[in-house]
Amino acid sequence: MTAEPDVTGTAPATTAGAGFREITDARGRVYRIGETDRQILGRPRWTMVALPWLAMLAISVFEYAFGAAEDTLSSAHHWTSSNTFWVLSVWIFFQAAVSFPAGKLREKGILTSRAAMLLGSVLSLLGFVSLSHAPDVALAMVGFGFLGGVGSGLIYSTCVNMVGKWYPERRGGKTGFVNGAFAYGAVPFIFLFSYGFDTSNYRTVLDLVGFYVLVLTLVAGMFFKDPPKNWWPAGVDPLGRGGDARTALALAKNPPAVRQFTPGEALRTGVVPLMWICMLCCAGVSIFGISFQVPFAKEMGFGPLIAASSMGLMSVINGTGRGVVGWLSDRLGRRRTLTYVCLVLAVAQFGVLWAGEMRNQPLFLVFAFLSGFAGGAFYPLFAALVPDYFGENNNASNYGMVYSAKLVSGLFGGGMGAVVVASWGYVGAYTTAGIVSLVAAGLSLLLRQPGLGAGRPVPV
Repeated sequence: MTAEPDVTGTAPATTAGAGFREITDARGRVYRIGETDRQILGRPRWTMVALPWLAMLAISVFEYAFGAAEDTLSSAHHWTSSNTFWVLSVWIFFQAAVSFPAGKLREKGILTSRAAMLLGSVLSLLGFVSLSHAPDVALAMVGFGFLGGVGSGLIYSTCVNMVGKWYPERRGGKTGFVNGAFAYGAVPFIFLFSYGFDTSNYRTVLDLVGFYVLVLTLVAGMFFKDPPKNWWPAGVDPLGRGGDARTALALAKNPPAVRQFTPGEALRTGVVPLMWICMLCCAGVSIFGISFQVPFAKEMGFGPLIAASSMGLMSVINGTGRGVVGWLSDRLGRRRTLTYVCLVLAVAQFGVLWAGEMRNQPLFLVFAFLSGFAGGAFYPLFAALVPDYFGENNNASNYGMVYSAKLVSGLFGGGMGAVVVASWGYVGAYTTAGIVSLVAAGLSLLLRQPGLGAGRPVPV
């Protein structure tokens, strides 16, 4: 049995197994080929896009609808506005913090993807029940912030990493599609919390929302399964970059990692810390927009319909933009696309402020559109960049390191954002957000795939 020559012209090593064979390129990276998705799953691999999409749709209500519910929560529980934003900030912290340890447990075989989903489902339910029945803000932080954050974080990280494993050859569009559900899935709840949510029914509504999240994530999670390590889909030549035209273009613009990096090796390349800081800036600005766009619109006198519509528009575009940007990154290259997204995010912050100060409702909605688009588009780009740079085998841990930037950005975008708004007003806050976005754009220009172009294993 022979294998095709790799792109360097050196014949790769080949080993055979039951129903598959492993080939090794000139850099030492191993590809497992020969098994179809149906042989592994018993069904087509697109189901491992549809099921994560459904689960992400469910948990989107945690973050993207929270701003619309904060007035009622404050009144019902007798919390200050700052108290309510800190509850969200605690949730963001643990939703991001759980990604890396959960990834390590998954890669060691201690926690399967199915078990992670089922545990996340139960904890998510407890989060909403706690939010509706907590007698004080401290218990809400423990219930919704800690339990709900860990639960939704388990679901989020499992879903995002699952897609990249099943689509190593064209992960941008698929990752963006799944990641997008985390935003637009909240749209019905934004309007529900804006118009049908008050102090007379808040407990019933929140309990029902919790059970809705439980059912969708539980059903989806029952069918989760990871592919074998180093798996590559049948019909795609990982060495010659063969396949259909779209796949060939995606692999040319986003070549696979030169080998499989462990978390320690990825960290020592210096690229992970750079990604972490870039995501910190982007996520902080995004969370600031989610937390304060509705209050800012109300303060500008736009009324509840425009305020809710602006947030609903932000969520829809935030979600659909993730899919569009993921698709574009397969064609333009992910690093370049990330730079464009950061620049759009900066323009949007200055634009929302400008339109609000002018009391121009149509213009405000236009910049809300841009803010929503860019405020979510960077997430699938980082989710795809990490396995592009460091491989799929340790992606749950490697992406967990990068995604942990969100736990810090949650404190700045939510809790610290409230402090900045109180001290400097919305002018100072939105101006700062625009500047931070420009810093992220500059940092993105420095990202480079470790070892690309080398003909030997990368030193670490």
